[in-house]
Amino acid sequence: MRLHTRHHLFLLLAGLVLTGCSLPRPWPDSPLYAEPENDPGWTPPADRAAALDAIAGRYAHYDVVAYDGLTPNGPLSTFVISYGFTEFAVVDGELIESDRFCFAEQTANQPFTTSFSDAATQAILPRSAVVDLYFEDGAWRIARPATPTLIGIDGDPNQPLTTDRADPRINDADGDGNPGVTVFLNLFGLIDGELYLARREIFRNEMTLYSDGSLRGTVRDDSEQLVIGASLAILDVPNNPDQWPDPGLSPIILIPVTDEVDTCEELRALRDSLFPPAPDF
Repeated sequence: MRLHTRHHLFLLLAGLVLTGCSLPRPWPDSPLYAEPENDPGWTPPADRAAALDAIAGRYAHYDVVAYDGLTPNGPLSTFVISYGFTEFAVVDGELIESDRFCFAEQTANQPFTTSFSDAATQAILPRSAVVDLYFEDGAWRIARPATPTLIGIDGDPNQPLTTDRADPRINDADGDGNPGVTVFLNLFGLIDGELYLARREIFRNEMTLYSDGSLRGTVRDDSEQLVIGASLAILDVPNNPDQWPDPGLSPIILIPVTDEVDTCEELRALRDSLFPPAPDF
């Protein structure tokens, strides 16, 4: 969603053998974004059929996942922000969610920056999922189950990620000539490097329908990661950070859009008008 934002392949700097020159900044207040106020004259759909009809359609997708790591300079807190599209279709009375990613960005509480190509983000291809639609506490809610997805390696996504860096199933998912997917790093404004990863993306989310037609909630990411290699030995260390447990720091926001908003370039141009500012430290 981890689309999600997933969506989430680039930050894995925990354990780097570096000593920083500034103190890590703390997590911002939770939640990152307040829930919208429903129109006082709005009532939720009366039944499941009406809720299916209200939710079915196309959405611009924004999600944030907060990760928790550690360096010799102190805690490494990172937000990965993912953008894309989500569609809901009604098939035989079930609500089917399909996601595709477009681009992503990252912010950290230390002077580390990461970047990666849109090709790497778009190589994450989550499987469609039947979501659970239910009415609770006066609102319609959606629970999307995890659908493990591999990136940078072939194989069975329902099996644990390999720990073998020489696994012959490793591929060049972003087409840049390096194994897996490439993360571009800059550390403290002094050191540039590349990290090569294989990932098993495992995300699920829970959302609520609001009167403005948006769906908002939280993302849970249990992804697995293998460091395949790096351009610098200092970067070539095992790294698989955990998600920070505060759900308010890992939100997902889906905003209804028309079919005319279809390309990643169009979504990027509309980013500021659709979504809140990206979180920072």
